[in-house]
Amino acid sequence: MVVFGTQADFGAAERGEWAYSPAVGVGPLRFGMTVNEVVEAAGMLGQTQVGDCPRQYAVFSPTWKVEMRRRGAAPSPPAVTAYVSEAVGLFCIAADAVQGPQVAYDGLPLVGRDMAELESDAIAYAEANDVRFRYSIEGYAAPDDPGIVMRAQLVGEVLRSRPLFMVPRDGAWTEWDSLPSEEHQSHRG
Repeated sequence: MVVFGTQADFGAAERGEWAYSPAVGVGPLRFGMTVNEVVEAAGMLGQTQVGDCPRQYAVFSPTWKVEMRRRGAAPSPPAVTAYVSEAVGLFCIAADAVQGPQVAYDGLPLVGRDMAELESDAIAYAEANDVRFRYSIEGYAAPDDPGIVMRAQLVGEVLRSRPLFMVPRDGAWTEWDSLPSEEHQSHRG
């Protein structure tokens, strides 16, 4: 269990931990799954809701969004949002900064972190392990893994980390090019 010494915690113990495997998947979700397979695998988390995504670019095949909410009486925002393309299956898994499961990259916690703290930790991790880290197009630090696109989610007055775990989808060269249109928007917690 990952233990946090800062407010980045956000009830980490109740959120569970999911493992990340580059180009394979996160937790029970595997890249390439169909919508039905994602819904079945997500059953362990709680309720799911499937919806269509607007088709922003003709090069992409139709895409569905599967929102997974935690079990409980009170309605909550999605803990995880999975994006499934008709052509390639599951290609993007977004972990909510507040509700999402804890996911780490080689021991570096990625979900719900204060973005400034995450940047400091990513730099320290890179220096300690003699590896690189990278910045997203938006300027957010993350491990040097093309399958992780770091996004920010406004929680109160703090920007928290909302990582997207991805593989390129049909008609795209990179994960950033594959970003679902919903993920281009600013997220609020």
